[in-house]
Amino acid sequence: MGLVRLRIREFAEERGWTLKEVSERSGVVYSTLRTYARSPGLATVDVTALQKLARTFDVMMEDLIEVVEE
Repeated sequence: MGLVRLRIREFAEERGWTLKEVSERSGVVYSTLRTYARSPGLATVDVTALQKLARTFDVMMEDLIEVVEE
């Protein structure tokens, strides 16, 4: 199974938002968001959270995901 990294920090920085602001705007719990943003590679991601983040950043879900290990 591969690992993915979510590009949350990059999208937040482009908009001048903190992770706390992203949490408030998206409805994704801050601790979950912080874990996703800090992790160099995740095996699983909550699809609902991914949808909320994509909507918040106005990007496709695929744009949030970077494959770090196949």
